[in-house]
Amino acid sequence: MKKYLTVLMAVFAVMTSCNEEVLDLYNTKEISDLAVWSTESAAEMYITASYKTFTDVSQVASSRGQYYDSYSDIMKSTSWDQYNHPYNKALLLTSAFKTGDAGGLSCWSDAYSRIRRANVLLTEITRYGLPRYGEEWCDVRRAEVRLCRAFSYYRLIRVYGGVILRTDESGVNGVDDGASSEDINRKRASEAESWDFVLNELQWAAEHLPEKWSAAWEGRATKKMAYGFISRMALSAGKWQTAVDAAEKVKELGAALAPDYAKVFQVDGGQDNSKEILFALYYLSGSVIHSYDRYNRPFGDNAVYTTAVYAEHVPTAELADMYEFKDGTAFNWNTWSGSHSNPYTDREPRFHATMLYNGATWEGRTIQTYDGGTDAFVAFTQNASTSGHTCTGYYLRKYLQEGNSDFITKGSYQYDAVLRYAEVLLNKAEAYAELGFDQYKTQALQALNEVRARVGLPALSATDKDAFMTLLRKERCVELAGEGFRYWDLKRWKLAENVINGRNAHGVKVTPSGGGYTYETVACDGGTPRIFLDKYYYLSLPTAEMANNKLCDNNPYW
Repeated sequence: MKKYLTVLMAVFAVMTSCNEEVLDLYNTKEISDLAVWSTESAAEMYITASYKTFTDVSQVASSRGQYYDSYSDIMKSTSWDQYNHPYNKALLLTSAFKTGDAGGLSCWSDAYSRIRRANVLLTEITRYGLPRYGEEWCDVRRAEVRLCRAFSYYRLIRVYGGVILRTDESGVNGVDDGASSEDINRKRASEAESWDFVLNELQWAAEHLPEKWSAAWEGRATKKMAYGFISRMALSAGKWQTAVDAAEKVKELGAALAPDYAKVFQVDGGQDNSKEILFALYYLSGSVIHSYDRYNRPFGDNAVYTTAVYAEHVPTAELADMYEFKDGTAFNWNTWSGSHSNPYTDREPRFHATMLYNGATWEGRTIQTYDGGTDAFVAFTQNASTSGHTCTGYYLRKYLQEGNSDFITKGSYQYDAVLRYAEVLLNKAEAYAELGFDQYKTQALQALNEVRARVGLPALSATDKDAFMTLLRKERCVELAGEGFRYWDLKRWKLAENVINGRNAHGVKVTPSGGGYTYETVACDGGTPRIFLDKYYYLSLPTAEMANNKLCDNNPYW
C-alpha cells in the first residue's frame, strides 16, 4: 500500500483537528520553524498537502457539483436537487448560472485558496527548506507545488477564461498570498497569457521532477505526470506542437497501455496498471474513504445488501449508443437485430466495462431494468429524485468494485485515475490533426488506433480532418466516459451549444414481450429541452471578487 494514501488525504484530517492558529495560512512562521520544517518527514507531509487541489475535483469522491460528465450528454444525475445536485438545473434552468455566480461550477474561492497556500509554501521552501535540505531537494519539492498550483489555475481557466495570476513573487512584498491590501486590485491576464503561465509552470516542473520516487513515496508527481498534464492543457491553449512533444516525452519515459481496459479501474483486478495510470488519487479501506459504491450501485443492491444505495449518476443512451459491436460495426437501433441476439451482448469491451444494462451479469445476479424488475427504470421528473433507480435504463459500472461487500461498513476505497496514458494518446492524436491532418494523418491515426487496438477493435481511417475529428471525439467519449472529460471537451471544441442546447438526453425503456424484450428510446429530462447559451463558455466571476478588486472585469454578457 502506498504511503501516498495517508499523505494526500489524511494529512488534512490531522491539520483540521488542530487549533485555529495552526490553520491560519498567514501565520505559518512559528509552525514552519518549530514543527513543519524541523524534520524531513514533517516537511514532506506539509508539501504533499498541496495535492488537495486534485481531491477537490475527484470523480470517485465527487462533492457537490463536481461530477462533470453529468453536465454533458453522456451522464445524467437522477435527482432534481435532493442530493444537492446542481446538474439538471444547470441544464434546464437559465437561472442556474447568473451574474456573480457560476453555480455548481463555481471554483474561484476554492482554487485561489489552494493557490495562496502554494505561494506561501514556495516561499517557505526557500526560507526553511533550503538551508536544511539543499537546492536539489528544494527544486523537486518546488516542482511538486508549482505543478499543483498550475492545476488550480487550470481549474479556474476552464470555467472563467483569463484569470488573475498570483504567485510567490508577484506581490508587492514578494509572495502574493492576499495578505497585503496593495495586492488586492489586480487585472486579469488574457486567456492565452493564463494558459502560457500554466504550461510554463508545468514545463519547469517536468524538468525538475524525478522519473520515480522511492517506494515509501510512490504516487507523488513525476516527469511523466507533468508531461501528461502538458499534453492535456496544451489542447485547451491551442498549442498543438507542445501537446505532441509532451505526449512523446510521456512515451519515452515508459508509459504504455495496460492489457485489460476493465482492470484499469479495479483495485484488486490482478493487473499492473502502473505504466498506464500516470497519476491517481489513492484511498485506504476503512480509513481514507469515499462513498462511490453507495452512490453508484444498481438499485437492486438495496435488497442484496439490505442497505440504502443510490444510483446518483447514470449513463445516457447517447453514451451507450456510441459503443460499437466487438467487430467494429457501429451500433444502430434500427439494424442491430439482424445479426445479434440482443442489443448489448456483442458490444466492445469498454461498453461492458462501463455500463450495466438490462440482462447484464452483476455479482451473480442479472440486472433487470425493465418495468417491475429489481433495478427498474423510473422516469425522471423536475421536482424529485428517482430514489436511486436509473432514469435511462443504464447504470454506471466503471470503478465499481464487483463483489466488494465491505463498502457498507468500511466505505469505498477505489482510486481515482486522474491521468491515464490512453488520454495522452488521444491528446496526441487530436494535436497531430490540428497541426495539419494532410501532413500528419499517419501519426494521428496511429495514436487513435493504438487506443482502439487495446480493446480489439479494428483500425479506423479518415480522408480529411473533419472526418478524423468525428472519430476522435467519439473515441474520447467511450474511452474516458465517467472520468470527467466530456463537458470540458465540448466547451473547448465550442460544440456545447450544438450538442446540448435545445436537445434532450435519452434513455431506453425496456418492456418484457413474448419471452424477449422491446426497447423504446425515451427522452429523460422531464419534458424540457436543455440549455447551453453562448455566454456559458465563460461564466461569471463571483460578486465578491468584482466588489473587492477594482481592476477586475467580468466576462462578457454577465
